[in-house]
Amino acid sequence: MYGSVKDELAATLVEIKDAGLWKSERELTTPQSSHVGTSGGEALNFCANNYLGFADHPDVVAASKAALDEWGFGMASVRFICGTQTQHSRLEHAISDFLSMEATILYSSCFDANGGVFEVLFGAEDAIISDELNHASIIDGVRLSKAQRYRYKNADMADLRVQLEAAVAAGARRKVIVTDGVFSMDGFYAPLDEICDLADEFDAMVLVDDSHAVGFVGPNGRGTPELFGVQDRVDIVTGTLGKALGGASGGYVSSHQEIVDLLRQRSRPYLFSNSVAPGVVAGSLKALEMVDSSSEAREQLKANTALFRSLMEEAGFELLPGSHPITPVMFPGEDGARLAGEIADRMLADGVYVIPFSFPVVPRGKARIRVQLSAAHSEEDVRRCVDAFKAARDAVG
Repeated sequence: MYGSVKDELAATLVEIKDAGLWKSERELTTPQSSHVGTSGGEALNFCANNYLGFADHPDVVAASKAALDEWGFGMASVRFICGTQTQHSRLEHAISDFLSMEATILYSSCFDANGGVFEVLFGAEDAIISDELNHASIIDGVRLSKAQRYRYKNADMADLRVQLEAAVAAGARRKVIVTDGVFSMDGFYAPLDEICDLADEFDAMVLVDDSHAVGFVGPNGRGTPELFGVQDRVDIVTGTLGKALGGASGGYVSSHQEIVDLLRQRSRPYLFSNSVAPGVVAGSLKALEMVDSSSEAREQLKANTALFRSLMEEAGFELLPGSHPITPVMFPGEDGARLAGEIADRMLADGVYVIPFSFPVVPRGKARIRVQLSAAHSEEDVRRCVDAFKAARDAVG
């Protein structure tokens, strides 16, 4: 029977390759870091979510190693059976305290967190109003819910008002506005102050996926709600341990006590997935402690981002505006996707690892190379990256 299916799948794979959408996986031969070994040689890494440089930080690694001896390798169970250790509860309380939320629940990933929150809280009589550029995990999570779905244009408050009015007119019981705190392809911040104002006006809740912000955005690294001064007005924050907070795995939902309590009872990804591994819990606890006790890594990240943006603009490259360490270098037009790909290939050959993005990952005609700065990069690393961009542009023409 597989014969015909095999042919169909092979044809689909050919279509993906012919469309220029094939995603290759380059193997790293070293730990994740600002400098990595790849299957093609040594390279400066400018495409990881390792914002604070904690993925291979010796203190985080040491905490994880110690946990292997104290807590073992894996939990071999879900939380409500025998998968909860003291340190799981410690991490949940630490995240709650850090984000100024009442309670937190851990998940295997933020994808699971977003996949497990909507179905529990919002039914057919409710309305979910979601930004059009929200992460795929939010989109999939919303689909699992029977709630009415409304989509507003990216960060467009006039359109958000229209969608809220439509939800009210439809008689929605509960309403929730859902947005990424930072949109990962652009590095843009959601205008959370304006979103919260509309939420107050329309008696709606606010849910923010702050995966690309917690740990380094805001005066104390507490994310976009802190940046916009709305920590006490956001009802639900989802996030990841797999980016700034050590870069391993795991996610969470932080919210009001009643919401977290209900998720523990009914959220399927939580109830039916193994607990976060002990070594990951311990490393994440150490990373969170480091964020809370020092601003050094945040300040270095900010300086690296400002330097890269300044040098690239001086060199004549087109950047999307902003201050986030996600810095898209744009290659617009019909030929942009090819140009971005060729420049990325040239840069890797020159020892600088970046990734190009084109349609359908980003809008047609808006191809880009998404550069991601890290606190682990030195000034020399940043300047070398810019020099590689210039050399590749000259070579490609």
